[in-house]
Parts: sequence; C-alpha cells; structure tokens
Amino acid sequence: MDLMVEKTADTSKIQSGFRFLLGAMMLLAGIGHMTFQRLEFQAQVPPWLPFEPDFVVLASGVVEIVLGLAMLFFGRYKIWVGLALAAFYVLIFPGNISQYVNQVDAFGLDTDQQRFNRLLFQPVLIAWALWSTGAYRVFFGRKGRS
Repeated sequence: MDLMVEKTADTSKIQSGFRFLLGAMMLLAGIGHMTFQRLEFQAQVPPWLPFEPDFVVLASGVVEIVLGLAMLFFGRYKIWVGLALAAFYVLIFPGNISQYVNQVDAFGLDTDQQRFNRLLFQPVLIAWALWSTGAYRVFFGRKGRS
C-alpha cells in the first residue's frame, strides 16, 4: 500500500457513526478546554512540562477542535485524521498519568482507583480513532480502498 496515495478506506455505517460521535466528543472537549472545563484540564498538565498550564490547555483545546472538525467533515482523509487523533491521544497520555501519580482530583476523579480506571480508557480511544476511520485495517492487514 502506498500511503501517499491511500487517503481513505471503506468503512461501515457503524464505523462512520462512531467516527462522527468521536468527532463530536473531541469538539466538545476542545470547547471545554477553552471555557467551562479550563481549570479542570489545567489540573492534568504534568508539572515537568516547560510551558504554563493555561497555554497547554488552550493549545490542546485548539488541536482537539481541529481534530474533531476533521473527524466530522474530512471523511476523504479519514485515515490520516484517525492516525493524527490516535497520535494525539498518545501525546496527551502523560497528563492522565500525571493526574494519577500526583493524585490530582479533576473531572470528578477523586480516588486513585477512578484515576487508574481512566488510564485504561486511553487505549480504547486510540483503538476507536483507528477503527472508526479505517486506519487500523489499512495498516494492519486488510487493504482499504480509495
């Protein structure tokens, strides 16, 4: 498969529905970064990052809005969008780890068990992004079609 040519893969209606749902969730999360959940997200910024927590929250919010809109409207490039979203989930995972390790209460997660359970959901989000866009099938076996 030539990745420079392959932009999209056939996906089912169920996959497309889950892609739209994930896109809407990302859009809402991005808006939350900018507004009503801004302080909650700041609590997740690892203390070792060399940037102000508010900058990290705002920048990641912009990325989430862009990725959410791309999941909703850039179906032609859904493989690349799925890969970008999966990579984003990997990049923000240290924030979730930091919340767990530093025992930071945010988003209603006020016990170690709740914070640990959230860590287990990150691989689900990565798989969701890859599966719903057809990226998983293209990279791990069965070839998708343009």
